[in-house]
Amino acid sequence: MHKTYDLQLQQHTTNYQKLFNRLDIRIGEPTTDGLPTDQRLARFAENADADPQMAALFFQFGRYLSISSTRVGLLPPNLQGLWANQIQTPWNGDYHLDVNVQMNHWHLGPANLSELDFPLVELVAKLVEPGTRTAKAYYAADGWVAHVITNIWGYTEPGESASWGVANAGSGWLCNNLWEHYAFTKDTAYLRRIYPVLKGSAQFYNSALMEDPKSGWLVTGPSVSPENAFYLPNGNHANVCMGPTIDNQITRELFTHVLTAAELFGIDPAFQDTLRNKLKHLAPSGRIGSDGRILEWLEEYKEVDSQHRHISHLYGVFPADLISPYKTPELAEAAKKSLNVRGDDGPSWAIAYKQIFWARLLDGNRAYKLFKQLLTLTRETHVNYGAGGGTYPSLFTAGPPMQIDGNFGGTAAIAEMLLQSHNGIIDLLPALPDAWKGSGEIRGLKARGNFTVDFEWKDGKVTHYHITSPNPTRVKVKVNGEINEIVSSVRS
Repeated sequence: MHKTYDLQLQQHTTNYQKLFNRLDIRIGEPTTDGLPTDQRLARFAENADADPQMAALFFQFGRYLSISSTRVGLLPPNLQGLWANQIQTPWNGDYHLDVNVQMNHWHLGPANLSELDFPLVELVAKLVEPGTRTAKAYYAADGWVAHVITNIWGYTEPGESASWGVANAGSGWLCNNLWEHYAFTKDTAYLRRIYPVLKGSAQFYNSALMEDPKSGWLVTGPSVSPENAFYLPNGNHANVCMGPTIDNQITRELFTHVLTAAELFGIDPAFQDTLRNKLKHLAPSGRIGSDGRILEWLEEYKEVDSQHRHISHLYGVFPADLISPYKTPELAEAAKKSLNVRGDDGPSWAIAYKQIFWARLLDGNRAYKLFKQLLTLTRETHVNYGAGGGTYPSLFTAGPPMQIDGNFGGTAAIAEMLLQSHNGIIDLLPALPDAWKGSGEIRGLKARGNFTVDFEWKDGKVTHYHITSPNPTRVKVKVNGEINEIVSSVRS
């Protein structure tokens, strides 16, 4: 109150631009007609190919929303964040742990905003103590666990209804976000700090796993595949099951990450041996059903809603890297069949998630189709769980109502279309759609390993690229279909 407006504006602009100006992006030629956003969205719906720069705008809008939502020491963004316009917000303004809060952070590493992960890291660290009590009370298990919802008071117990609230993979899924911050920054001091959080989560799954009598695999349970249902042989609907595919994938990924960290630090040899042994007996990352799709559950149940908004059994495609066209081509094809049956519609966050999946599966045109669908202009505000998501004239995405995870998920999807780095290779333009092939340029995009990548393209081919890192580092780069090993330049 004692500062002038001009001074406040200057300080705000300086602090904002320190983050925002790290990255520039152009897709196609910049528009110069000054068309208002709502009119531009309407025109985009009529002829999206004429405005490829809309993707760059949407990407930068996602970065703007993150910078405006949080800072180190504050809370991570929830479903509506600073823009909630009610006291009693939809879904209680909490943090959903079966995709939504994770999606709010997927873009931060690629978008060169990694420090904005820290509010989520702190929130997760504060779940360990109550989550330890929950693990003991509900499962008589070691370690800590969280289920589908949490809040700033450390709620870790199952949700209000067993049909969705009993999902016990929330803590393991959060650990993926914590690990990805390390993957993008290679900050070993940070990894050492969060190692007890990762280890505690792995201790829970290690303690809670049990042998499936039919297959002999170690599985979780009781659990669910968020938030889908299946038919029992007697025709009744059910949600609760043993060993849903997402749990198998999360457990495998988490154990692998904890092993990697423990080996790096030379600690916990006995626990390392335990995890290695358990990994040998976990259910596979994906199993293909009789119809060629990846099974969502341990048994080949028929789903109640084949176009359900959640696509939890493809966690191994993203955010994990357990299923890919390079490493597991048969599973990748089965994932495509699963997505085709799920369909392309849904609330905005589900459309964005499917866009990411298709980018990871290297189908740029299909990912672009989802992006166009995400940017369908809407003004609906009712609570929606099914088809009909889109984008408001302000560029906020709609469930409806307004849900910020659609913005952040769409931002992450655009990053995946332009650069991928999860296979030990920096892959430039892995899922470039035909509509974006004309020309483009991006400076400041991040790859795992703490690499900063600048590149340009024309007619669908990379014409120039430059990769920097804190120290000269050998890295494999895939450019125009060829893989070369280079040494990165030192970033000033």
